[in-house]
Amino acid sequence: QVQLVESGGGLVQAGDSLRLSCAASGRTFSDYAMAWFRQSPGKEREFVAAISWSGRSTYYADSVKGRFTISRDNTKNTVYLQMNSLKPEDTAVYYCATPKTPFDVPIAQVMSITRYDYWGRGTQVTVSS
Repeated sequence: QVQLVESGGGLVQAGDSLRLSCAASGRTFSDYAMAWFRQSPGKEREFVAAISWSGRSTYYADSVKGRFTISRDNTKNTVYLQMNSLKPEDTAVYYCATPKTPFDVPIAQVMSITRYDYWGRGTQVTVSS
């Protein structure tokens, strides 16, 4: 059974940094792509970033490009989201997600919420102005 557990959220001020972690278990972590999504109250869940199973490819939403960095440590079965220069509009619950199928995710589907089958419970990030 695949389990994803996020951590690292909190309350910070605009301009601060946070690093989120997502610990995965239940299968061979290094064979699967990983992604981060977020959801604000009253809004749909949106793509933030993704990393390929090999770690060689990363993808970002335009709103976070240049500020956020996704990475993975396959020795720790963990994916990270380093968030710098945080803005109030980054306030959301951040979710870790992974697909059911291993290896490459078609590029056209990387940002699609429907491509991901397993989800964590989320971690709250609040950025005050």
